[in-house]
Amino acid sequence: MAETTTYDVAVIGAGPGGYTAAIRAAQLGLKTVCIDDFKNVKGKPSLGGTCLNVGCIPSKALLESSEDYERVLHKFSEHGIKVEGVSFDLATMIARKDKIVDNFTSGIGVLFRKNRVASLPGRGRFVAAGENYRIEVKDGDNTQVIDARNVIIATGSAARPLPGAPVDNDRIVDNVGALSFAEVPKRLGVIGAGVIGLEMGSVWKRLGSDVNILEALPSFLPAADEQVSKEAFRVFNGTQDLKIYTGVNITSVKTGPKSVTVTYTDNEGATKRADYDKLIVAIGRVPNSGDLGAETVGLKLDERGFIEIDGRNRTNLPNVFAIGDVVRGPMLAHKSSEEGVAVAETIAGQDSHVNLDTIPWVIYTSPEIAWVGKTEQQLKAEGVQYRAGHFPFMVSGRARALGETAGFVKMLADANTDRILGVHIIGPYASELVAEAVLAMEFGASSEDIARIVHAHPTLSEAMHEAALGVHKRTLNY
Repeated sequence: MAETTTYDVAVIGAGPGGYTAAIRAAQLGLKTVCIDDFKNVKGKPSLGGTCLNVGCIPSKALLESSEDYERVLHKFSEHGIKVEGVSFDLATMIARKDKIVDNFTSGIGVLFRKNRVASLPGRGRFVAAGENYRIEVKDGDNTQVIDARNVIIATGSAARPLPGAPVDNDRIVDNVGALSFAEVPKRLGVIGAGVIGLEMGSVWKRLGSDVNILEALPSFLPAADEQVSKEAFRVFNGTQDLKIYTGVNITSVKTGPKSVTVTYTDNEGATKRADYDKLIVAIGRVPNSGDLGAETVGLKLDERGFIEIDGRNRTNLPNVFAIGDVVRGPMLAHKSSEEGVAVAETIAGQDSHVNLDTIPWVIYTSPEIAWVGKTEQQLKAEGVQYRAGHFPFMVSGRARALGETAGFVKMLADANTDRILGVHIIGPYASELVAEAVLAMEFGASSEDIARIVHAHPTLSEAMHEAALGVHKRTLNY
């Protein structure tokens, strides 16, 4: 029998959190292996997890392609650019998306080799605990066993199923199927008005689908600042005609040979029925914590399947850590990555942590939505005294030049100390603008600090500057 290889660190999962943790651990001189069971449509191992393979990266590729098409159709003319006979080739769009994904997933393999991280394809699970942890790695008919002194669980999440609507990725699809339609559906239903539902609904709406988005919650985007949510609803449901319905209760989903029929009650209790060519189910995600062998070693999970951890991502087991979507906190790739770095550094004896209060949130619609920190409704509920500054992109010279004037920047600061408590953006490149707010909050900046910083003119970042000035009611251009 071959001798079992022992590693300093074994990472289970090669998504943004897992592969980052593995690389950082190896950089710190730890003998590291990364185990991952994701396979692409060709049945081959593909590093990067949901995010790189069927999430963040491919969705952004299609969002950009669809936005380019919409610009040609509806926005070029105001620049004096005349285009006739515009069409698109969906197969080429999908191929471009797939190429981007392949480049990034293969790139992780390059990074692993560069940093001397061993990569094992297969499903990893605990089979024993002692001086080291024994992990079984099963890939089809092949099984091997390794030992590890430290284990980082980074198994991510999976799409939450909707009872009565089994996903076949033909008529009823999840995030995976929504990225690879062979043709544009004439009638597209989306259950769930969260990040995935809004982004995928936007893609196919721009390409010609008649899109209905059905949301169970009574309010739209309740996690975002209420003022941002109202502006987003006005743009999406009005200008873009996404047809978003809140307070919906799905009563049945039936698949036929050519369509899917959804029966539901609306927010007034009336029964409605709609037929769709395709139905996207996007009602959130659940932790991927099954088949880890948790019961074998006594790893604690909560009632929802999340792995229980402390403030430093330590589980109840010594030298076993968990990060990313499989633990508490927002299910965001960048949160997972930073937790991976922090845990690798903790294992190496360094003092490292992640501040969950300054994790930015982004929705890549058009206009984009991004925020960090507390919303105004949270501050009111907590009884915190605050001041708010607001600046619309309609007044921004750069936004005018871009032709993207919807939205605003809103800054919330403590009424006594002026420390920034939250920043909320809806508008062009909000995903890029929010970084300044994250930096400011991480360093405990005040709104006055941002107001005193010189921002280049004309730039979108001037809206952040003006919002900071607005906290003390001294905006200069609004």
